[in-house]
Amino acid sequence: MNIKNIVASAIDHAVLKPEVTDFHLEREINSVKKYNIASVCVKPCHVKLAADILKGSKILVSTVIGFPHGTTTTKCKVAESIEAIENGAKELDMVINIGKLISGDYEYVKKDISEVVKCAHKRNVIVKVIIETALLNDEQKVQACKIAEEAGADFVKTSTGFNGKGAELSDIALMKDAVSSKVKIKASGGIKTLEQAAKFIDAGCSRLGTSSTVAILEDGLADTDTAY
Repeated sequence: MNIKNIVASAIDHAVLKPEVTDFHLEREINSVKKYNIASVCVKPCHVKLAADILKGSKILVSTVIGFPHGTTTTKCKVAESIEAIENGAKELDMVINIGKLISGDYEYVKKDISEVVKCAHKRNVIVKVIIETALLNDEQKVQACKIAEEAGADFVKTSTGFNGKGAELSDIALMKDAVSSKVKIKASGGIKTLEQAAKFIDAGCSRLGTSSTVAILEDGLADTDTAY
């Protein structure tokens, strides 16, 4: 398998900006349907439409929970998760409560994650936990990853892409060391070229979040992505 195929199979194509319309969503999905990507990651309000557009495709629908700040209550995150799954989401990318983590309220953070994981796993849906590396120091990043594993998360993920810098290779190394082999790593934010994507795969990432899928997989072409 060549590097483009390996990268493609790891991509969650992100269509998450607040101004994305139904038209933009359909256009974005149609632009990546020919590639063997893992999923299209959409806003919760677009899950049903994305599932309809991707019907018959092997590409999964993923969505975000508590996005982008992670500050909704646990009950809200669970309700949002259940509705998303009912609408066709097969994977959930949830944001931790960043302020609670920084405050040292680790029990709150663990329960917040575990309740979403519990409802998702009952429905055979995986959960990726976004720790938002841009807002944390190294000690907090490690703590967030350990809590996510304890809470049963399937993945830990670097960033939302909406709060400062995105993925960095140094953070991937830190995150990988913080969890066991049971937990996979997703890098997200600022990945725009095939070379960058390949470096994150080599560093141990199983998934990559990007809105630059076409530019990455058509290496050498200008990035015509509209940043949706």
